[in-house]
Amino acid sequence: MTAEGRTRGRFFVVDGVDGCGKTTQATLLARALGVRADLHLREPGSTPLGEKLRELLLSRAFDIQPATETLLFAAARRQMLDTVVEPALAAGEDVVCERFHPSTFAYQAVAGGLDAEEVLMLLHTWAGSPEPDLVILLDVDVDEAARRRGAATDRIEAKGLAFQRAVAEGMRQYARRFAGCVLIDGSGDADAVHAAVLAEVARVGA
Repeated sequence: MTAEGRTRGRFFVVDGVDGCGKTTQATLLARALGVRADLHLREPGSTPLGEKLRELLLSRAFDIQPATETLLFAAARRQMLDTVVEPALAAGEDVVCERFHPSTFAYQAVAGGLDAEEVLMLLHTWAGSPEPDLVILLDVDVDEAARRRGAATDRIEAKGLAFQRAVAEGMRQYARRFAGCVLIDGSGDADAVHAAVLAEVARVGA
């Protein structure tokens, strides 16, 4: 059993538009929970296959359409869930992951123009287990997020502010649809946002 008396770990996701501060908040959360460095994950990535798919998905060398993006993201996620997340949870370890279903829903369905229900069915059928105990969406004005992020560094960031605004709306739609997802104002300083994140984590319990 863990020090908290749990026999199974907890799975937390931090998500939001590019530049919202998710890496900062995921790092702070992982530190607060005592999460092992190798269980602070990123999507896509965190497995050998996932990192290769990440290279393909973010490279400007390819014109990848939203449907293909969705399938590749789902494949990377399934591999991560099977080989990293489920074994860690079964061993009583907590996991913190940057990005998950909200990103695919927001980027590929809402901003990318795919059918939202089809995307959700794919994700929940093929990359739906184990489910996160809590999904935290950081809500930040897109212009502010772009200022924080700086110049675009990959193919998806380079799609521009109009695309990012559609992504932000997709994130909000996702939060309204799913009870296990909370929207947190990410515009404050890092410590204030971290406190808000911890308050939501505390509601999940041991």
